[in-house]
Amino acid sequence: MLKQTQGLIAFVRAVESRSFSGAARALNTSPSAISKNVARLEARFGVRLFQRSTRSLTLTREGEAYFERVAPLLRALDEAGDALHPTATAQGLLRVTAPGDLGRVMMDPITRELLPAHAGLKLSISLTDRHVDLIREGFDIAVRAGEVMDSDLNARLLARLPMVLAASPAYLAARGAPQDRQSLEDHDHVRYVLDGKTVPVRFADGSVFAPEGVLDADSGAAIRIAALNGLGIVQMMRFALQEDIDAGRLVPVLPDAPLPLIPVHALHAFGRHVPARVRVFIDFLAVRLAGY
Repeated sequence: MLKQTQGLIAFVRAVESRSFSGAARALNTSPSAISKNVARLEARFGVRLFQRSTRSLTLTREGEAYFERVAPLLRALDEAGDALHPTATAQGLLRVTAPGDLGRVMMDPITRELLPAHAGLKLSISLTDRHVDLIREGFDIAVRAGEVMDSDLNARLLARLPMVLAASPAYLAARGAPQDRQSLEDHDHVRYVLDGKTVPVRFADGSVFAPEGVLDADSGAAIRIAALNGLGIVQMMRFALQEDIDAGRLVPVLPDAPLPLIPVHALHAFGRHVPARVRVFIDFLAVRLAGY
């Protein structure tokens, strides 16, 4: 039973970290030990759970089905352990996915304040604007901007952050600053793409403008660079551009036509007894984002 449990834990952590070496770091053991534990599990069931190569570790169809069943069980065991120690300190591996722009701004306080204050906490963070499958891809927390679509997940509102239209001084000098919403149609736009769909410009009064794009990108970092290089007008959360605005590298466009506040949520799949590592991280983000 002990070896079977070790194999189960090794398998789940390998899926979550996408490698035996990552699982080894999470469990404080060696990659060879992880490989052996998974091999024993495969031998017990008589199936291959992973397709292995020198560069990648991919779940087989049987592996996907097994992971979907056992990952929630392992998560429940972790949750039950934390329930016995409600005042426990934040420790263990925390797997987080967050939008690239938010991560770029928050990594400084996370690494300068949060992690030094919790020596037992380890962080694995994926900065992507893609909406990941929290359970299937093995994340503890997903930080998302916009309305919550995953009704089965627990959501906590962290903040409501302002949006801004902005362009470089060079672009505005060459093309002129738009004076009203109608004149936005005469300008070049760098559009943000989320889940394959371009995001229109929405104003606080509910009106919507769908511009033609000279460049579309699914990364906030990419469209920020395009704006800095004078390619056109961008729509982004203001905190992601605030340093550029303060330095004069970007200029707000139509500041008298406000955009709506965008809700930012932390999502997780834990029940009522949220692990200390999850609770501490979410509380930290809520406090820091309140300043924006």
